[in-house]
Amino acid sequence: MAKEIEDSAPSINTSSNEHYEHRNTSQYRSAPTFDVVNQCTYTVWAAASPGGGRCLDPGQTWNLNVAPGTTMARIWGRTNCNFDANGQGQCETGDCNRRLECQGYGSPPNTLAEFALTQPNNLDFLDISFVDGFNIPLDFSPTSSACRGIRCAANINGECPTQLRTTGGCNNQCTVFKTNEYCCIDGPGSCSATDLSKFFKDRCPDAYSYPQDDQTSTFTCPAGKPVVGRFCWSDGVLLVGTSNGFNRTTSWFVEDIRVHRLLLGEHSVVRAVSTTQTMGYSTKLLTSSLLFGLLFISANAATFEIRNNCQYTVWAAASPGGGRRLDRGQTWWLNVPAGTSMARIWGRTNCNFDGSGRGRCQTGDCTGGLVCQGWGVPPNTLAEYALNQFGNLDFYDISLVDGFNIPMEFSPTSGGGGKCQALVCAADINGQCPNELRTPGGCNNPCTVFKTNQYCCTNGQGSCGPTNFSRFFKDRCPTSYSYPQDDPSSTFTCPGGTNYKVVFCPWGSPHFPLEMPGNKNVE
Repeated sequence: MAKEIEDSAPSINTSSNEHYEHRNTSQYRSAPTFDVVNQCTYTVWAAASPGGGRCLDPGQTWNLNVAPGTTMARIWGRTNCNFDANGQGQCETGDCNRRLECQGYGSPPNTLAEFALTQPNNLDFLDISFVDGFNIPLDFSPTSSACRGIRCAANINGECPTQLRTTGGCNNQCTVFKTNEYCCIDGPGSCSATDLSKFFKDRCPDAYSYPQDDQTSTFTCPAGKPVVGRFCWSDGVLLVGTSNGFNRTTSWFVEDIRVHRLLLGEHSVVRAVSTTQTMGYSTKLLTSSLLFGLLFISANAATFEIRNNCQYTVWAAASPGGGRRLDRGQTWWLNVPAGTSMARIWGRTNCNFDGSGRGRCQTGDCTGGLVCQGWGVPPNTLAEYALNQFGNLDFYDISLVDGFNIPMEFSPTSGGGGKCQALVCAADINGQCPNELRTPGGCNNPCTVFKTNQYCCTNGQGSCGPTNFSRFFKDRCPTSYSYPQDDPSSTFTCPGGTNYKVVFCPWGSPHFPLEMPGNKNVE
């Protein structure tokens, strides 16, 4: 099957912006239609987020309507699948939770057509991405002559480097090595092209070859232009087209810390660590982030004052930034470059590190290192931000979408001109945590526990709403993210150039937030 796929490359053409979050665009009346057609010589199990999935034998078509303003969207093909009558099974490449109807993103390797519709200046954003690897050749282009199409028809599977080879496809370097050199987990400017990323780039110059490959890999099209996508255009094609389309692209979605997707987000630097964690991402800040990554603004670095007011030691963590032990009353000063996005600060508790900085934390642990090179393990209270984004604004929030472990304040200290709001979540969440969400040292978000669309919003914008569990958090911290689409009351802006402070256990928070003396049922 692998050889057959290599010889008949699939392609997808689109006129929307990738990795963007759904937006309220009531001024646009008609939803774009994507015609997904498989003209490969073999069966492709097409997948879309949002949209689900469908088995497409050669020549078959899947008509997919996508809401105006959709963001953080993608279409991909799955190969060598086997599903039962209930739609349960597995695919060799691109599998999404062993389901025919995808409710999340696919497992690498899979060639991605990413888009966001009707974004700023009424533009769609689109790309082909190999940041999750490659399984099927792809063409992704608008049908209008006003926009440029994107194509990757190279024999990547057949020529794949030995280190990246896997059954049915070719892995991205980040999937294999999971280091900043290949994954760019320390933020913008922390990585560059490598010999392995150049393998992809040399063969498909228009496609994303590594997370910060933005300059040559992001394309725009006027919203509403028809679009067509193709798999295997020579022997047959998986077509993806929009007609009467009004698209708004605002954010990219990041999975496994895919920086370029976060940068397209209008949500702050938020969640993009793993397929599981992505289910809990706050989408709005992601939108700003990705656009911001494309529109860097020259400015001075922002200074973050990270202070521990708790009566116990907190091991502060930052991405980008690393980590530091903070005993009671200690402060860590952190300079963050202008234009940084997909950034976060959090606290870790009950840690034990050796002289080499290796060890483990009960909450917020980041791969067992004192100096973090990735994001923390839930539960952890998050201060999320993106600097100098659209309109030279900073976007920031406190998020409980990864749960809660320490009370937190996130507020501007200078440069805001009185236009910025201080954010505080100082409630006794650990002590009042519902039984179903309890965990040692903290209180889990329901997405972490149940992993369903109801709590994780994996089916895209509008697919979920507040629940009794999310209201437990929202009632106690009204300005914090309580579930992934809790954007209207949870995202805040400040003029670029503002400095900030993050305080663990701010004034008025419980003295012993790690203790959980009571039980309470919510659902």
